[in-house]
Amino acid sequence: MKVFIGSDHRGFEVKNHLVSLLTEQGIEVVDLGPDQLDPDDDYNDYAVKVALEVQKVASEGDTESRGILVCGSAHGVAIQANRFKGVRAIAAYDTELARIGREHNDANVLCLSADFIESSDIDNIVNIFLNTAFSGEERHIRRIKKLDA
Repeated sequence: MKVFIGSDHRGFEVKNHLVSLLTEQGIEVVDLGPDQLDPDDDYNDYAVKVALEVQKVASEGDTESRGILVCGSAHGVAIQANRFKGVRAIAAYDTELARIGREHNDANVLCLSADFIESSDIDNIVNIFLNTAFSGEERHIRRIKKLDA
């Protein structure tokens, strides 16, 4: 599994924490920025970078790799990432939303809120997202195909 990760300035600290955590767990992490805190950056730029990488690996048949995006609310990065065919980004504010997003929607990008999720919960949300399998149920497959149509 490879994880592509990016954030804006509001998610910068959370992103850096997750890069360290996932690397320590032996997961290959590709940090797509930012490299330094810039209060004037735009979440769109990093959401596009992550979405393009996830889109690329998914089109090559890699169903294991994922993306993680962090901004203030999680909404902006989710909206931006979902503009790319084959990218299924979810904003998950707790472990149950992360689990359902994986099981039912085969979500491949997790969007996190640096402002509205307790830092103590973020690690658990990421763990559930990365370790929950897609159910593969026909109804879920049918719905995902409609997303890409």
